[in-house]
Amino acid sequence: MSEPTADAPATAGSGVRRVLMLTHTGRDEAREVSLAFCKALTGHGIVVRLLATEAASLGLDPGSYDPPIELADTEAGASRDCELALVIGGDGTILRAAEITHDSGTPLLGVNLGHVGFLAEAESDDTESTIDAIVQRRYTAEDRMTLDVRVFRDGELVTSTFALNEASVEKAARERMLEVVVEVDGRPLSRWGCDGVVCATPTGSTAYNFSAGGPVVWPGVEALLLVPISAHALFARPLVVAPTSTLAVEVMARTQGGGVLWCDGRRTVELPPGARIEVRRGPDPVRLVRLHQAPFTDRLVAKFGLPVEGWRGSAERRRRADDA
Repeated sequence: MSEPTADAPATAGSGVRRVLMLTHTGRDEAREVSLAFCKALTGHGIVVRLLATEAASLGLDPGSYDPPIELADTEAGASRDCELALVIGGDGTILRAAEITHDSGTPLLGVNLGHVGFLAEAESDDTESTIDAIVQRRYTAEDRMTLDVRVFRDGELVTSTFALNEASVEKAARERMLEVVVEVDGRPLSRWGCDGVVCATPTGSTAYNFSAGGPVVWPGVEALLLVPISAHALFARPLVVAPTSTLAVEVMARTQGGGVLWCDGRRTVELPPGARIEVRRGPDPVRLVRLHQAPFTDRLVAKFGLPVEGWRGSAERRRRADDA
């Protein structure tokens, strides 16, 4: 992964600053936080852009703000000319925002209203400090690896997409096992009867990969992860391969019922027997805004509520401070 970039510049061209705001409008708290951000950011002269459907759900009058709220009729191009996308919700909302902003490379700043929120940088009770960081441009952006995912049927490419967290091949019928052959860099690795296979990025290592028993990988590590789900095989261990590798999963012709491909738990593709899925490092990263340079270890401890009582590091620092 690349190191965090310098402080974000203002929007090119006219010098007008724009922020795209994307909201989980089905939650009352998200609507309240979004309206607070609209009021505060426009109060500092920053143009806020909303999807027209979300503006209607929020019940706001675009013309009542100064500068007026901009409306985007469609998701395509909604992030154009925006210095960042402010995302109000949980990780699912951030993954949706990654779809909308992927082509433009607009950095995402997540405000967590979910349960864990590994992708989010701020919490809902940090609204004032988050607004101040945006206004003062006191933030950085870091690149996160993505996956390039391609599906072939009868040797022909039928689907090409991307994923930030993972691409998972899963059985389509609950009562049937999925028969797959897994390949790494053009060489067969093993055949598995399983519930599925997860191909993940380091960013996605704390998502589905984690639930499937895969390793937690620090975001600064460049690697691809592959984890079998409930495989009936002697060798069925999580794998960590080079970022230059190509992973492939072939649904065997004898599989009954076929399978389904899920990308970030949002986009699906049906996989009939004989389908082939190729996963490699994506050419375009997703950029996540960082307000703090806290170690990833601290994020793990906070998000998972890990027990760290008894650690002597803080006591040692206090002792040295008292002796100074």
